[in-house]
Amino acid sequence: MVHFVGAGSGAPDLITVRGKKLLENADVIIYAGSLVNPQLLEYTKDLCTIHNSAKMTLEEVIEVIERAEACGKTTVRLHTGDPCLYGAIREQMDILDEKGIAYDYCPGVSAFCGAASALNLEYTLPDISQSVIITRMEGRTPVPPLESIQSFAAHQATMVVFLSTGMLEELSRRLIEGGYKSETPAAIVYKATWDDEEKYVCTVGTLAQTAKEHNITKTALMIIGDVVANAKYDRSKLYDPTFTTEFRKGTEEC
Repeated sequence: MVHFVGAGSGAPDLITVRGKKLLENADVIIYAGSLVNPQLLEYTKDLCTIHNSAKMTLEEVIEVIERAEACGKTTVRLHTGDPCLYGAIREQMDILDEKGIAYDYCPGVSAFCGAASALNLEYTLPDISQSVIITRMEGRTPVPPLESIQSFAAHQATMVVFLSTGMLEELSRRLIEGGYKSETPAAIVYKATWDDEEKYVCTVGTLAQTAKEHNITKTALMIIGDVVANAKYDRSKLYDPTFTTEFRKGTEEC
């Protein structure tokens, strides 16, 4: 059996209870060594074989899984954050399907959630933003033409940008071209929830300058939108005393 497990955003105690139990019982672990906190490996049992996938190809990962399966062992494929976001898990699952190897998937706390916690931020504020766009700049891996930064910027929703720390000048240019103003609030969160986490509030126009001032070149998320600055928002209807819900009768306005 293969278990795909989300390691969480960084802090070792942010892995799920289920994910921790899977780590504790695994015979073989293949972890994304470039991003997963190595402290999580302390949860493993003594007789466990550990592989760092940062140095492996997809084919080598599958070979390790096949050897474990042949010996009746349980494998945990440990991905950073929640593997459904930029985790490259579908290509692994497709091969396992072809080979008839059973697997399941344990979700984790994504880095975009960890970044919000670092800033005590709510992404969805009434009358400010009710949508969150999670995207990235194109690099060696292309982005579909209809999903350009400019096209998303036109919505003026909250935007969280992964995997783009080395392209911040271009990111700012595209955000402004798409509709955000240069002074639109923004933030950079480096290694959210890790012990060496850093967080900086800036603007769309000063993203690159802020990263340069603090020597941030990778492993960071950029958050764009008025929610960063705690803009004036409408009160939630859910807890408004005049609002009736399934569980509570609202009072008349005075």
